[in-house]
Amino acid sequence: MPKLRRATAWFIDFALVTAVASALAVLTFHRVSALVADVPGLATRGGWDLLASRGDVVSASERLGLSLWDETVLYVEEAFGLLVLITFAYQWACLALTGRTVGKGLLGLKVTPAAADRARRTAALRAAVTTAADVAVYAVACVLLVEGEFVLSVLVWAVAVAVFLLNALPVLLPGRRSLADRLARTTVAP
Repeated sequence: MPKLRRATAWFIDFALVTAVASALAVLTFHRVSALVADVPGLATRGGWDLLASRGDVVSASERLGLSLWDETVLYVEEAFGLLVLITFAYQWACLALTGRTVGKGLLGLKVTPAAADRARRTAALRAAVTTAADVAVYAVACVLLVEGEFVLSVLVWAVAVAVFLLNALPVLLPGRRSLADRLARTTVAP
């Protein structure tokens, strides 16, 4: 069953991406925890804001709270950015060096470019499409949600689902070529 092998390979690769996402989530949690647990730093920052506020305690505390929120959002955005970069680097390096990702390698599948002389460029294009379909568009939706852009986030989530399906569903058709395969002019075969 070639379709089942390819789907299983995708699940293995996506499990690796999920492991990286989990590690980044833990790292981000610890960064945020360290930020809010820095009581002396918060006291100093809050104290200076209070002194500079000319007695406007509400504004001083609001500025402190907003600065903590902004730093937290920045940490989350950095984690999503790293996830996209790591996913692309994983896809590109595996395809450029061996012609297969870990999942495809474990299941005996290989990505073959139409023109061997352009294997690295093909690997980059295929990695970009795969990263966009599997992670990047979702990451943008999450960042928009964290930034408070709820409606835009929902729209981008819908686009993310559509891009994922446009990439994945053609694998079920007779040609078994994903959108990434078609754009990069590659095939996946044993």
